[in-house]
Amino acid sequence: MTDKKRTPNNEQGAGAMRLDDLDPSDNVRDLGSGGGGGGGIPILGLLLPFLFRGKMGCGSLVLIGIVGAFLLFSGGLGSLTGGGGGQRTGGSTTAGQSGAQVCNTEDRLLSCRVLASTGQVWEKIFAANGQRYQAPTLNFYQGGTRSGCGQASSAAGPFYCPADNGLYLDTTFFNELQNRFGAKGDFAEAYVIAHEVGHHIQNLTGAAQKVSQIQRSGDERAGNAASVRLELQADCYAGVWAKLSGRLEPGDIEEGLTAANAIGDDTLQRQSGGAVVPDSFTHGSSAERVRWLKRGLDTGDPARCDTFSGAL
Repeated sequence: MTDKKRTPNNEQGAGAMRLDDLDPSDNVRDLGSGGGGGGGIPILGLLLPFLFRGKMGCGSLVLIGIVGAFLLFSGGLGSLTGGGGGQRTGGSTTAGQSGAQVCNTEDRLLSCRVLASTGQVWEKIFAANGQRYQAPTLNFYQGGTRSGCGQASSAAGPFYCPADNGLYLDTTFFNELQNRFGAKGDFAEAYVIAHEVGHHIQNLTGAAQKVSQIQRSGDERAGNAASVRLELQADCYAGVWAKLSGRLEPGDIEEGLTAANAIGDDTLQRQSGGAVVPDSFTHGSSAERVRWLKRGLDTGDPARCDTFSGAL
């Protein structure tokens, strides 16, 4: 797989996380390219990014995806922003393989190292509570793929599928994160992975299943509100990992907060050319996303990530 070259951090004036000493996780797979197209209906200028999405993941402003009942009832969860970008960039030399050897580009290696770091942090948290942490699998793909939650394309952005405990990532999304969202630097990208791992935590704790039940009730407003709380908790969990990982450098926190601010529902709706409709929010406003990511970063305590009690 050949990824478009990103702007080096030292040209951005951004910090670089301390990840070089980490062995990349071998709990990764390369699914190659193909199967594209079915993860959602890409519509420009839509006001409702991720209405009842069947998976959890990132996206961009190029295409804002709406996923209907098929993905909702296929067992998937929500996502980080709403529809996504990314272009196919040629074949992968490791398609069909698994293990750390597939971490063979700059973006993949960073993702694999972040996955390894999240595993270290969450293993300790679970162990402190007498539980065993089961890590997710990171699946790289290009263009399109099939997951346990159904078909997906890179237009859907990175997502988490609870049916197979899989994180799915077309790393061309990182180009969109930098060039369209203006979210640059290693921690902005690490935040994407850590947020999806946060959804995995919610799947393990049962929070995701409770939200899915609310969404299935047919009350759209209640379903959207529950989705917002789920997404903000995943943001907070991403902050918890970053705090406890001990791998942040000066400037990293600012990178993460910039990314969180750029993908709030209100910001995306404004940039899509429509009015801001709070009742349609499924991921939270920019201010809310920044606030909950910062809470995780400030406290390093997952117990302080209870977005389901009280005001946001």
